Amino acid sequence: MPTVKTYDFLVLGGGSAGFNAARVATGLGLKTAVVDGARELGGLCILRGCMPSKTLLYMAEVLHLAKKGKTFGLKIPSARADMKAIHARKKKIIGEFADYRQQALAAGKFDLIRAYGRFVDPHTIALSNGRTVRAKHILIGTGSKVSVPPVPGLAAAKFWTSDDVLDLDFIPKSVIVLGGGIVACELAQFLCRIGTKVTLVQRSPNILRDHSEEASAVVHQAFADEGIEVFAGTQIESIAQDRGTTTVTFHHDGKRFTRRAAHLFNALGREPATGSLGLPDAGVRTRPNGQIIINRWQQTSVPHIYAAGDCSGPVEIVHTAIMQGELAARHAAGVKKLKPVNWDLLLNVVFTDPQLATIGRLERDLDDAGTTYLCASYPFNDHGKSILMDANYGYVKVIAEPKRGRILGAEIVGKDAGELIHAFSGPLAMRATVFDLLRAPWYHPTLAEIVTYPLEEIADKIKK
Repeated sequence: MPTVKTYDFLVLGGGSAGFNAARVATGLGLKTAVVDGARELGGLCILRGCMPSKTLLYMAEVLHLAKKGKTFGLKIPSARADMKAIHARKKKIIGEFADYRQQALAAGKFDLIRAYGRFVDPHTIALSNGRTVRAKHILIGTGSKVSVPPVPGLAAAKFWTSDDVLDLDFIPKSVIVLGGGIVACELAQFLCRIGTKVTLVQRSPNILRDHSEEASAVVHQAFADEGIEVFAGTQIESIAQDRGTTTVTFHHDGKRFTRRAAHLFNALGREPATGSLGLPDAGVRTRPNGQIIINRWQQTSVPHIYAAGDCSGPVEIVHTAIMQGELAARHAAGVKKLKPVNWDLLLNVVFTDPQLATIGRLERDLDDAGTTYLCASYPFNDHGKSILMDANYGYVKVIAEPKRGRILGAEIVGKDAGELIHAFSGPLAMRATVFDLLRAPWYHPTLAEIVTYPLEEIADKIKK
């Protein structure tokens, strides 16, 4: 009978949360192992998420600008997508990222166990290779998977997921996108820009429902202007497929609509990938959707078992998953004077065009908490640099405390919003005021200087 190997810290899942937790744990002197049985190592972000999607989105943006050549006085006879070349470039770039992560996992000072794991009891993991391991502390970082909600006809339909769209090597003639979240919106615009006829059907009243109505309205309008047919606030009646055609029937604004397309893209969200872990055998509590319940130290209902990233939430964002994983490792190692993840500094970016980016506490959060605040915004279509770039969609909004002007949050919808939002990252963490930011130099003409206008407006309100 083989000896059961024992570790101080064991990680289930080698994605962003798990890899960084293992790296930190090893550095703190813990005997560590990472258990991951996936065919390809790297995690969702590198293989099927952030990096491939942003690679494709940027190529589509270049194509979009080329097609707009006349706007800038340029004669560009034609511009079209070469999907074989686009696919090859994406594979090359993502392959390099994945190779680097795989090398880091293999070369780490921790053991890499190429198997899947399942709890036998709170300290014991049965591996898919027939072996068993034990650990004093365990971190669950198994990520998420595509969900198939109870939409009439969806479960029986043949549909694409984001994995399929990210791996396309041809231009689809037409696609119906189900969903209006980040993945749905980013990839719907990508498909439209490469030459696909796109219809987006969203059940909630607004696309990007987790953001403000004002922000989602800007992106909605940009989509409509590019030729994406958007239906928000719908109730899907049925999904049917026949001879290579998908038919979706739904109700919208009191009317019944039918749309047909060559392909169906299910972008109705993701759910925690925790169903195969045997969590009840370990005593780990979850919410009905499988999301693991954690406290501020990333501990589950079983204190020596931690969870981080998509499988526990509260958000599905890579940099927060990394922070959560590192925090769990330090807590397990007994590091003193730790601070939990500060969700008041939450940073979020949607890579549509225009981009949508937020940081900190926003109007909805403050209204719900009964907190008073000052708010000011300024439009991109009245700013010099954005006008000359023909980047007129959107606005910058700043939210601040009304007495001293301490910055509470910001929302940017517009060109390069994902870059511009970082103008607030340091100041927000340092509890800076609008007056602090206005003492800094802002070069003209730049996109970044647009943030000074709402800052000045709030400063004037406080001075009065």
